[in-house]
Amino acid sequence: MKTASINFAPEAAAKHTAGWLRPVQLQGGQKPAQSKAKRGHLFRAGKWALWIFLFLFMVRTFIGEASVVPTASMEGTILVGDHLFWNKALYGPEIPFTHWRLPRLKTVPRGEIVAFHYPLDPAQIFLKRAVAIGGDLVEIHNDVVYVNGAAVRESYALHHHTLRFRFAPSEMAARRVPAGALFMLGDNRDFSSDSRDWGVVPAENVIGSPLIVFWSYDAPSSEWLDEQPGHRLRFFGSVCAHLLTRTRWTRTGTLL
Repeated sequence: MKTASINFAPEAAAKHTAGWLRPVQLQGGQKPAQSKAKRGHLFRAGKWALWIFLFLFMVRTFIGEASVVPTASMEGTILVGDHLFWNKALYGPEIPFTHWRLPRLKTVPRGEIVAFHYPLDPAQIFLKRAVAIGGDLVEIHNDVVYVNGAAVRESYALHHHTLRFRFAPSEMAARRVPAGALFMLGDNRDFSSDSRDWGVVPAENVIGSPLIVFWSYDAPSSEWLDEQPGHRLRFFGSVCAHLLTRTRWTRTGTLL
């Protein structure tokens, strides 16, 4: 008995083979191209993110940074809830991961508002006004500040002599400010812990001066100072809910 067999001509076999191989070859050619393009997009996005991070890091380290004022010691000039951008470049910013500082390009003059490391706890940043500098003789009589015997005109100083707040007029015997130090006072004189209480500030502690109020939100000090996670979350929700009504719009852009 003869066995039947089916033979394909070479042309037919080639045509048949091409029919089922062509789609596989086409897909195999697209996948590497798509994958390569995707990797290229991710690489470019990562590179831009790195450059943005480095830019922001350099700005914050050497030029300036933003911070919120949580207390009322400078009220009258700076309010609780003011968000400030302050300049660091002129005061010898510290090089990251070292204790080296760039050259200081500016000395603090009398009357300047500056940010500085609190002498009793350098981890804290305080904001006060320098009313006297090294070598000055400073004293206070009946709420009036005298520097080297001359009364200082302080239109910015706030005193509370009302029926609600009956503070005795401030008095302080004459003190000589050591060389290389600053005598600091808060503008809200009756609600400020300053050099009257804890002494002078080394000039090298100064790290910047405020430039502008970029946002101000009306909330009490207790809200800004509360670090408990649950309370912070609730406060954040309150800010979102009352953003338009409790933002002090007229403070935005205030120069200091």
